[in-house]
Amino acid sequence: MNSALRVIRIVCVMVFVSGIAGLIISSIAGNNVGVVTTIGLITSLAAIVLLTASTVANRQRIDAFNDALAEQVEGQIGALVASGAKEDTLRRLVRDAINLGRSAS
Repeated sequence: MNSALRVIRIVCVMVFVSGIAGLIISSIAGNNVGVVTTIGLITSLAAIVLLTASTVANRQRIDAFNDALAEQVEGQIGALVASGAKEDTLRRLVRDAINLGRSAS
């Protein structure tokens, strides 16, 4: 895990714990609406920061369509069809190979 993300998570947890304690203390001390609202907003801001940082730090790549590879596969299918193979059978084979590759990863 990224060390910067780890620091952000630790700080956010500290803000969460402090926010809960602050809400309890301010509620006992006199239930000042301004203080409770401020603490709540700061705690919710920490939650937004945590969600944003975790989303940005996600290292999984999004599947992208590779046009050059698709053209190459189409060319190979065309060559096999020209040599006498059934196109429907080839397309089904390619579809099954794609599904097998996706299930393996």
